[in-house]
Amino acid sequence: MDFPTLNRARFVSLSTFRKTGVAVSTPVWIAAEGDDLLVTTPSGSGKLKRLRNNPRVEMQPCSRMGKVAAGAPVVSGTASTEAETPSLEAIFKKKYGVEYWLFLKIEALFSKGNKERTIIRIHRA
Repeated sequence: MDFPTLNRARFVSLSTFRKTGVAVSTPVWIAAEGDDLLVTTPSGSGKLKRLRNNPRVEMQPCSRMGKVAAGAPVVSGTASTEAETPSLEAIFKKKYGVEYWLFLKIEALFSKGNKERTIIRIHRA
């Protein structure tokens, strides 16, 4: 499976790695910009802390709740982070439409403190 095929998935299980090498998987929104895949996440998420220690990621298509089908291919990459900008947010709005807008509104209602989001930019390994 390649990046363009993975981008067609509605949700992707993104695995980031602890210092011990143990993978932590989370279902995420995913979109493409050029040759890269983008993930959006709250700025205080554990994913970002783990990426500061190890930029390696693995991805698999999954359900909204993170269930990965047996035998689903694994796609590897390396990640960097950047602030979410209106143009990057627009990429997610275009792909997910009202579903994305509604998610952000619900997140804002229940989040405490920082409501900023960070983009994880994933490059081919």
